[in-house]
Amino acid sequence: MSAEIICVGTELLLGDILNSNAQFLAQQLAQLGIPHYYQTVVGDNPQRLKQVIDIAASRVQILIFTGGLGPTPDDLTCETIADFFGVPLVESAEIIEDITAKFAQRGRVMSPSNRKQALIPQGAEILPNPTGTAPGIIWQPRPGLTIFTFPGVPSEMHRMWSDTAVPFLKSQGWGKEIICSRSLKFWGIGESALAEKVSAYLNLLNPTVAPYAGKGEVRLRISAKASNTKAAEELIAPIEKQLREIGGLDYYGADDDTLASVVGELLRSSGETLSVAESCTGGGLGQMLTEIPGSSDYFWGGVISYDNSVKVRLLGVKPEDLEQFGAVSATVAEQMAIGVKNRLKTTWGLSITGVAGPSGGTDTKPVGLVYIGLAGSADEVRSYECRFGAMQTRSFIRHLSACTALDNLRRTWLIC
Repeated sequence: MSAEIICVGTELLLGDILNSNAQFLAQQLAQLGIPHYYQTVVGDNPQRLKQVIDIAASRVQILIFTGGLGPTPDDLTCETIADFFGVPLVESAEIIEDITAKFAQRGRVMSPSNRKQALIPQGAEILPNPTGTAPGIIWQPRPGLTIFTFPGVPSEMHRMWSDTAVPFLKSQGWGKEIICSRSLKFWGIGESALAEKVSAYLNLLNPTVAPYAGKGEVRLRISAKASNTKAAEELIAPIEKQLREIGGLDYYGADDDTLASVVGELLRSSGETLSVAESCTGGGLGQMLTEIPGSSDYFWGGVISYDNSVKVRLLGVKPEDLEQFGAVSATVAEQMAIGVKNRLKTTWGLSITGVAGPSGGTDTKPVGLVYIGLAGSADEVRSYECRFGAMQTRSFIRHLSACTALDNLRRTWLIC
C-alpha cells in the first residue's frame, strides 16, 4: 500500500510558487508510515491531468491532490477526476450553505462563480475546509483506491489534513506503523568521501541510511519504520552512534542544529565569548550567529571592515602588511582576528577576508580564495586558507566562508 502526491497548477510548473505542499504531505505520510514513491506536478490542463491519474491510479492505493479547487475556469481538478472515472458531478447543498455563511461573515455575498466549488463527484464525501471556501473530497471511486483533494493554499490544506484526512486514514487501518528519521550533519567532507566511509550502512533495510549534499554540508538521513516512535528511535540510536563515530570531527550536529547553534552552545557551556571581523562576508557571519535566540550570552558583536582603512583604524591591521601581502592574506586575517578580539575584549576573535567575486580575482588570488583568522587565549592566533572555486556564485562563496569560519572555531574548541 502506497500513496502518490499530485500537485495541480501551471504556476507551479512556471516556478512562480514554491511547492511546499508536496514537502508537507511527504513528511506527514512518513509520520503515518505510509510509503510514497512518486510525486507529480501537472498544469491546469484536463488531458494531461487525466494522463497523470491514469498512471498513478495503476500503481498506488491513495491519490492525494492539491490545487485546482478554486472558483475560476482553470480550476479543473474535481471535474477532471470525475470525468476520468465516468461519474457525474453533483452540487452539494451543504457546501453552498457553508460558502454562503463564510461570505456573510465577511460582509459579502457569495459570487455565482463560487457555486462551482460545490460540485463534487457523485458518491464522494466532503472534506471540510474550516478556514477557506474550497472544500476537498474523500472518494473511493473503485475498490482499493482512495482519493483526497485539497486546495492549494498551504494553511487551509494543513488544517484539512490534520482535522479530517489523518483520522480517516487511521480509521481505515492505515498509519499503524510510523517512519521516524534522524538527519546527521557533517561539514568539511564531501558527499562521495562520506558515502565511501559509511558504505557498509547504505544497504540496510530498517533503518535505512542515505547521504544528501547541499549548501556545503553533507547529511546522513537515518529512517526507521516501527509501530511507535519509541521503537523507531531505538532502531535509529545504535546506527546513529556508529555513524557519528565514523564521522569524527566532521560530524557537527543533527536535525535542526546549525553550525552557529552548535558553536553557540559550546561557547555558552564554557562561559566564553566571541567577536567577529568580516570583510568579504559583509556581516553574514554575524547574521548567522544572531539568528540563534539567546546568542547575546556569548556573541558580543563584530566589525565589518570592508575598506582597508577600517581594518587599520579599528582592527589594528598594519598598513605595511596590507601593502606587502594584500587584504586577502593569512597575515591580515590573523591581525583582524586579534584586533576584534582585543577591541571587544572577548575570549575568541574570528575573521574572514577573501575574494567573493564575480570580479576582483587575479592569477595569484582567484575568486573563491578566502582566509579565516582565529584568535584565542593569550593572543594565540592561526589562519586557514580556503579555495572555494571561481565557478561558485558570490552568495555561495560568502555562505561557505561564514560556515567554514564557524566550523574552524568548533573544531579548535573541541580539540583544545
